[in-house]
Amino acid sequence: MKRLAVLPLALLGLSACASTSETYPSRTATEQLLVARAADRAVEGLTLPIPGGSRVFVDDAYFRAESAPYAISAIRAALSEAGYALAPSKNEADAVLEVRAGTLSLEQMRRVFGLPDMRVPINDSFNVVSIPELSVYSRRDRVGVAEFSGFLYEPRTGAPLGAIIPMTGEFRIRSHKLLMIVAWGQQSVDPGERDPGDSWREF
Repeated sequence: MKRLAVLPLALLGLSACASTSETYPSRTATEQLLVARAADRAVEGLTLPIPGGSRVFVDDAYFRAESAPYAISAIRAALSEAGYALAPSKNEADAVLEVRAGTLSLEQMRRVFGLPDMRVPINDSFNVVSIPELSVYSRRDRVGVAEFSGFLYEPRTGAPLGAIIPMTGEFRIRSHKLLMIVAWGQQSVDPGERDPGDSWREF
C-alpha cells in the first residue's frame, strides 16, 4: 500500500514544470529603440552661443514626454561633446538651458497591395467579425520622431542669451511581406530635417 501511495507522488514530480512571467510595458523594445535613436539624431551638432567650456545647467522642468529621461541625457551628452561643462545647479551655472519637447513619439504607415485586415459589422448590435489581410505585397514603416527646442538665459539676472531652433531627428525600420508568407526587413537611419543655418540664433 505504501508503494502504491508513493507512485502518484513520483509521477506528479516527474510532470512538474517551470514557468516564467513576462512584463508588458507601454512600448516594445523596438519602439523604445526607435524613439531613443531619433532623440540621438535630433541633438547631433548642438551648439550654444556662449564660449566653450562655459558651465551649463539643463533645466528639464517643462520637458514632458515618454522617454524624457533618455532624451535629456542625450541633450546633456551633446553639450558635453560640444565642449561645455555641465553644472549641477542653476547657482553654479554660467547659463541655463531650458528645454522642451515638441514630440518624442512614433509614427507607423502600412502600404498594402490587396485587401488590408478589416473589422466588418455583422448585425444591428455592432458585433464585428475580423477579416485577415489578403495581400500580394505589403510594406510597414515604423518611425521614431523627436523634436526639441528651448532657450538659454543668464541664471542670476534672467537675461536672455539665445533661443534654440527646433531640432528634429528620425529613425526608421522598414519591413516587407510577400504573399503574406515571405517576410524580410531592413533598418535605415534618417537624420531628419533641420532649419538651414546654425542651430542657434542670438538675441
